Amino acid sequence: RCPRPALPILRWLPRYSRAWLPLDLLAGLAVGLTTVPQALAYAELAGLPLQYGLYSSFMGCFVYCFLGTAKDVTLGPTAIMSLLVSSYAFHEPVYAVLLAFLSGCIQLAMGLLHLGFILDFISCPVIKGFTSAASITISFNQIKNILGLQGIPRQFFLQVCETLRRIGETRAGDAVLGLTCLAALAGLQAMKSRLPRAASAEPLAARISYLIVWISATARNALVVLFAGLVAYSFQVMGSQPFRLTGSIPRGLPAFRPPRFSLAVPNGTIPFRSMLEDMGVGLAVVPLMGLLETIAIAKAFASQNGYRIDPNQELLALGVANVLGSFVSSYPITGSFGRTAVNAQSGVCTPAGGLVTGALVLLSLAYLTSLFYYIPKAALAAVIISAVVPMFDAGIFRTLWRVKRLDLVPLCVTFLLCFWEVQYGIVAGVLVSGILLLYSIARPPIKVSEGAVLLVQPGSSLHFPAVEHLRDCVCSRALAASPPRSVILDCCHISSIDYTVVVGLAELLQELREHGLSLAFCGLKDPVLQVLLSADLEGFQHFPSQEEAERCGGVEPGGSGAEPFTSTTEST
Repeated sequence: RCPRPALPILRWLPRYSRAWLPLDLLAGLAVGLTTVPQALAYAELAGLPLQYGLYSSFMGCFVYCFLGTAKDVTLGPTAIMSLLVSSYAFHEPVYAVLLAFLSGCIQLAMGLLHLGFILDFISCPVIKGFTSAASITISFNQIKNILGLQGIPRQFFLQVCETLRRIGETRAGDAVLGLTCLAALAGLQAMKSRLPRAASAEPLAARISYLIVWISATARNALVVLFAGLVAYSFQVMGSQPFRLTGSIPRGLPAFRPPRFSLAVPNGTIPFRSMLEDMGVGLAVVPLMGLLETIAIAKAFASQNGYRIDPNQELLALGVANVLGSFVSSYPITGSFGRTAVNAQSGVCTPAGGLVTGALVLLSLAYLTSLFYYIPKAALAAVIISAVVPMFDAGIFRTLWRVKRLDLVPLCVTFLLCFWEVQYGIVAGVLVSGILLLYSIARPPIKVSEGAVLLVQPGSSLHFPAVEHLRDCVCSRALAASPPRSVILDCCHISSIDYTVVVGLAELLQELREHGLSLAFCGLKDPVLQVLLSADLEGFQHFPSQEEAERCGGVEPGGSGAEPFTSTTEST
């Protein structure tokens, strides 16, 4: 067999079929029409000049074509990442670009060191709590643009109070246009979800009609923004302007240069070290959330479409995209679920579709930025709200109540604290999940069956935090019985032990022996048996099975045989 090429593009490019080309072109065009308006909207959400949204939208497309392993995934700015950037970049482009560079370096290191397993410690309830809270905070953050209000604070609770206090200052033009755009986006989305696929046997007119409706629904963001821009331009020509407009966007491509590692301010310079301190926990949260989004999206679409991905290669692709993106003034990017869905539904065959999307963004930067002046902010706010509302998962609360109510704790902690500060919610949720995980390791279920001897069976692997719990359970039950009873420890569920467990078992053997009782082991797996034999424990006895241990008289020298077990209890 030929060795698998290290560069993912070499796995599909040599066998690229001419029949794939039109499908990749169509998918790239559809994603591009979605990307441009979303990029402008997400830059507004991140608190950056709007051109930075476009600067962040093309490098990921090009890099992923060479390094990505999922044909459907598209990299670029997203609502979640924009929210995080607004928290850690302080609405300052230099901070945002540096954050992209540092996040990319961290992601690259994780990919090279195969540290993707760290993401497994971020549980689903934490992710759901974060995305649901983010859906609410992002949506409400855009209400000020729908209503035409200015000077609204960023913090969620202050934002709610100030918006409600100033609701009487609503600009009628912005409100009407924003609500109209929201209704149009919702209608086009509903139309697309209910659109039946046209069969090849249907008349040509029916297939053309299907294609027109599908393109309109897929490019709904672009159509709505275009419509709103034409309305605003019409009012401008007539000499009045009832909308707050996007304003001027610098024309041309960004310069290719390294990110700045210091920031000049009126009273001096902020050095690199101070910038790192300002970003704080964001240097961990941003790269981890970026990895989490990308890998989760890649796995979901790979499973749905019947192919496999390489998680570590995905880490490398995202890391390279962020590092190179920082050289063209990009803020941190990640996988976009919405645009990936558009890509998949468009029938994309290879990651080459991203080349078309990236080229469309570059064309927009080179020639169309003057037209973006007339885009109303209310229309961009409607695009953001329509993109993030589906992220709110109300059903997860009901599901966890039915499945495992304890998982509601990290979900609710993350959900509630994210309204205060995003980083506090994520960190607190991960900590709570970690505590629950450690508690389950430190207090494994222990099944105790009573008879002439006690049969003790830990329900899971035995690690050092649990050895004291096991000792207390065995001693309390064996010594409290009348008369005191010897013990059989069934280790069928234990696959490995550490030195602390060996020490604890030695102490347990000694304590039982001081009371004239014995402890025998059964069901030991080979690795565990080898460790215990190497430890040379005094009084150590083991039997291949529980039945053999019982036949040996309840492990007491000269015993007359064990009676059947009469009752069973569990200790946790």
